[in-house]
Amino acid sequence: MSETNAQRNYKDTVFRMLFREKENLLSLYNALNQTSYTDVDSLEITILENAVYTNYKNDISFVFDFELLLYEHQSTFNPNMPLRNLIYVTSMLQDRTKGEDLYSRSIVRIPAPKFVVFYNGTDSQPEQRVLRLSDAFEKKQDHPALELTVIVYNVNLGHSQELLEACQLLKEYAQYVQRVRVFAKGMPFPEAVEKAVDFCIKNEILSDFLSKNRAEAIAMSIFEYDEEKHMRSVHEEGRAEGENRVVQLLQRLIDAGRMEEMKRALSDREYREELYREYEQ
Repeated sequence: MSETNAQRNYKDTVFRMLFREKENLLSLYNALNQTSYTDVDSLEITILENAVYTNYKNDISFVFDFELLLYEHQSTFNPNMPLRNLIYVTSMLQDRTKGEDLYSRSIVRIPAPKFVVFYNGTDSQPEQRVLRLSDAFEKKQDHPALELTVIVYNVNLGHSQELLEACQLLKEYAQYVQRVRVFAKGMPFPEAVEKAVDFCIKNEILSDFLSKNRAEAIAMSIFEYDEEKHMRSVHEEGRAEGENRVVQLLQRLIDAGRMEEMKRALSDREYREELYREYEQ
């Protein structure tokens, strides 16, 4: 694998590259759905691309067995996945139904959407959680007219054991990520990635994949690490800015002798937003 080719694909991810192969993707699908499909050639597995969804290609979207599925790998938990997926699936279905008469008396059939996130970041997360679009609604509803759910699996080693055992490739991917982290504790990250790749090849962990795609896997792992550091930096800066905004508001309320309003502002976010507008913060 040439260095030029590795550079060309550096914005991809090891996860995406691994599971873009139809046989590998089918093994992951089977593990999630407790099915046992084996004949890839006789099945419709269409990998879809959509640049609207994300500039950083973390996702694998595909149509299979009358379902439109989006599998995404993340190293940083994102509570906005239902909204992101709503934007994505709307765009995708718009493309898919071009030429269809949506005003006809006949129903236009579409594949059933399903959204899954595979999380393997370092922050503590539960084994599995469900994110709902309605969680973001400013006005809570008992029976929302529009809903979209995303299932998030924690695929770090020691979590989601049943899923990892059902999909050997996913388990080996988790082992590779864990090995990178172990080595990174004692050396610069690029060196840790190279050592992890050598270790995994020697110990039959994604050995075929890493042997064939060594340069790309190293480049992509380093890029993912740098991207995660950048996102954490942005998050920390945003949190610091938010905390500073709160402190300034509380100080103004104290200076104005508005102690009761200060107490309310600490626990009532909507009221705090009103005060921000009042002080034009």
